[in-house]
Amino acid sequence: MSKVEDFLTADQEEQIVAAIRRAEKTTSGEIRVHIEKHTDLDILDRTKEVFHLLKMDNTIQHNGVLIYVAVDDHRFAIYGDQGIHNVVGDNFWESTRDAILKQFKKGDFTQGLIDGILMAGEQLQRYFPWDHTGSNELSDEISKG
Repeated sequence: MSKVEDFLTADQEEQIVAAIRRAEKTTSGEIRVHIEKHTDLDILDRTKEVFHLLKMDNTIQHNGVLIYVAVDDHRFAIYGDQGIHNVVGDNFWESTRDAILKQFKKGDFTQGLIDGILMAGEQLQRYFPWDHTGSNELSDEISKG
């Protein structure tokens, strides 16, 4: 695979954005997906760096979740800000990672991302229910590096 743009079709991207919107519908939390070709950094270090670059650490309740994929490296990570991490703990991140990986191993990257998004959304809804005074603080679109 030579380009990030080849990782997902436009239709697959739409499915993922729809999953983000569905997951965020009843929560104040924010979910993003970032895809890039390669990173020279440790995968979690790069995920945290992108989290900051996307200003995901600026949410009011510190409840942003980022799924980061380095396509050519065949690596990904899921990272949540302190607010969500404090209430879900390490087991949640591990089970979400495993659910994504299960689909990725089958070559179904779209479903893997959707599964991760919806799992994160369930926890965000549980701990950070939507408040009618709240707004969507961050874009739902997939970012690319």
